[in-house]
Amino acid sequence: MTELENIKEYEQKHLNFVREKIGKAKEKLTKTIAKAKAGQKDLEKDFYNDVRVKTSTYEGIMETGVSVRQQQQMLMQKENRWQTATRDMETLDKLDKNSYFARVDVQEDGNQTEKIYIGLASFTNPDHPDDYLIYDWRAPISSVYYDSGIGKMTYDAPMGKQTVDVSLKREIQIKDGIVENVLDTDEAIGDPVLLENLSHQSATKMKSIVATIQQEQNAIIRDTSSDLLFVQGVAGSGKTAAVLQRVAYLLYRYRGNLNPGQLILFSPNQLFNDYINQVLPELGEQNMVQMTYYQFMSCRVPHLQVETLQERFEEALDPKQQNVTTFKSSLAFYDLVNRYAKTLNQSHIQFKNIMFKGQVFISKEKIKEIYYSFNDNYTLRTRLESTKDALVKILNGHISSEMKQRWVEETIEGLSKEQLKLLYSKYGDKIGDSDKEYNFLAKRIVKQALRPVLIQIKKQRFFSINRQFAHFLKTVPQLVDLSKYQITEADWQKSVDNTIERFKAGQISMADVSIYLALFDLVTGKRPGLEMKYLFVDEVQDYTPFQLAYLKWNYPRAKFTLLGDLNQAIFTRQNSHTVMDDLKKLFDPAKIRVIKLLKSYRSTMEITDFSKYLIPDGKEIEAFARKGPKPVLAEVPTEIAAIDLVGKTVTKNNEANESTAIICKTLAECREVAQQLKAKAFTATLIQTENQRLVKGAIVVPAYLAKGLEFDDVIMWNGSAENYPTAADDKLVYTICTRAMHNLAIVSIGKPSPIFANEPKDQYELVKG
Repeated sequence: MTELENIKEYEQKHLNFVREKIGKAKEKLTKTIAKAKAGQKDLEKDFYNDVRVKTSTYEGIMETGVSVRQQQQMLMQKENRWQTATRDMETLDKLDKNSYFARVDVQEDGNQTEKIYIGLASFTNPDHPDDYLIYDWRAPISSVYYDSGIGKMTYDAPMGKQTVDVSLKREIQIKDGIVENVLDTDEAIGDPVLLENLSHQSATKMKSIVATIQQEQNAIIRDTSSDLLFVQGVAGSGKTAAVLQRVAYLLYRYRGNLNPGQLILFSPNQLFNDYINQVLPELGEQNMVQMTYYQFMSCRVPHLQVETLQERFEEALDPKQQNVTTFKSSLAFYDLVNRYAKTLNQSHIQFKNIMFKGQVFISKEKIKEIYYSFNDNYTLRTRLESTKDALVKILNGHISSEMKQRWVEETIEGLSKEQLKLLYSKYGDKIGDSDKEYNFLAKRIVKQALRPVLIQIKKQRFFSINRQFAHFLKTVPQLVDLSKYQITEADWQKSVDNTIERFKAGQISMADVSIYLALFDLVTGKRPGLEMKYLFVDEVQDYTPFQLAYLKWNYPRAKFTLLGDLNQAIFTRQNSHTVMDDLKKLFDPAKIRVIKLLKSYRSTMEITDFSKYLIPDGKEIEAFARKGPKPVLAEVPTEIAAIDLVGKTVTKNNEANESTAIICKTLAECREVAQQLKAKAFTATLIQTENQRLVKGAIVVPAYLAKGLEFDDVIMWNGSAENYPTAADDKLVYTICTRAMHNLAIVSIGKPSPIFANEPKDQYELVKG
């Protein structure tokens, strides 16, 4: 037998031993689950038999309530016990199929060498509970596998830094209980195993990367000291995958003190959310809160239609209005909103009349008088809360006078027997004489009628955020020198008029909605994210400084992890490289950590080397050594020829069971391409909204929805000089091309875009049709 065969035989025997113990643990857990389920059913069956019901006295009612609560708690305990055992069984099932993926032999000073097997979760020998047969990949000792080669290595442990001598690092590939391959390496993670994983076909769901975590990714995953962890990673560098493993690590590290509901991920679109939603369950963890910034805004302003991704991407702005949008998206403008809000402690707060039965019940002037009657040391929030309390007192004082109104008498006269019976059943039927009965009914009727007014006051609807927002925008020229931002007062007024027109139509732009809500929150003191401990933003390059500042306001207790690629800033194209300067103003610079991921693992070397020439800063991008065909630049004379070429490529890829993305610049282009492919009997699914799901085979998708996704084959539709005329679209073209894992084709109807002019001729294959 060869040395490799001897090693495989040894590892197979060890695996058989571990699986035998896993089987034993499963047998024991099966009995536990059956017992827990039976106990739960028995308790449900006898629930009311075991409740002591006494209702004749107050003490008896209280005793009954306590008894019911005790039974509920017992039922919840048994339910939790069953659920925990069921989750443990799911973990054991995963370990039974693929017990571990690595072995590290380590020796601490003066101790014997210990064999550490690393897998998805920890598992101890049922016969010897202190004997770890498998270590969770998130355990402190497991970092040795990800971070070191052979020799001395120091890692962070709960008791402090520990130094060990690593004598063996072995990658073990297991499938359904069989050791298929082993590889001894003196590197952090060997390229052969990583190469094999990257050579697989893409899927409609992202998978975990625990077996191939790279050293720089491990630094992202295990960081616990930074208030802001900023990950600048090139396309395909594994930044999103690393951050999802980071979530799993944090939930493991702080088990009992951190739950999935205290972590929130802001992702680029709902399509991407669907793509990543199986990673954490695969790692044995529940998904955290996931949403897009659009969803975050929309749920706060249900009465307004927020600008969509499509509208935001395809909106054409003239240069003057672009200056306005850039200013409104800046950190300087966020500071301006805060400065304006402070002035509202003295004047210009905007209120609405409180109405009742079509008439003014409490005037806005009266409300304003109350608002400014409090001491100067009141904050905006306490001033508004105190105004609300004062208005409730005024409302209660109106009840007696309102009871004498004619409408109350008419209402009482019109009450049916059923209505009277209902009122008496609620409040008792021993009223006394007729005057008392009338007053009783009048008071009930007035209180019920005034309830909408009470709701208006309690929910602070007397504060008019719409008028306040409009007042702020009109006041801006008095607060700041607009010329510093290359904006004239006429340009600003045009922007204000556009915003107000949108308001009248029930719409608001993405730039304006953040300002609108920031102002509302400053006046009302609302902060919906106080319970969040960790916040993650993917594709951060598409967030404005204002939006990031607003997130920091909303989640003041959260540690931030921001990840993105400044080369893919397709929404905030200007000043994307100044993002770090702005972040240093929002976070303590001493608590900021920046990690750069410069190696692209997604694409073949040929695709990565081609893509790096599309952008000015592409030279620093490193390609992983995975070979493939050169990208194809196909120049065709007509749209019909382009459709034929795309259709034939899709058919070939479908037959090979490969995923294909035909990526267009706009949604309108996507619809046209999909329609023409269908007319010629070519199969491709049109993705029009972010609420759709990825499907196998070929899809037609706009570029702004393809962010963060990957496909076996990418066809860039119409990369012509007419469609992409200037370098302003270079980041968009780069984003499209870097979605490809194995094959990339650019189809150009006519002369190709000048964006491709810098490509060395040996980097691609030119095809003319």
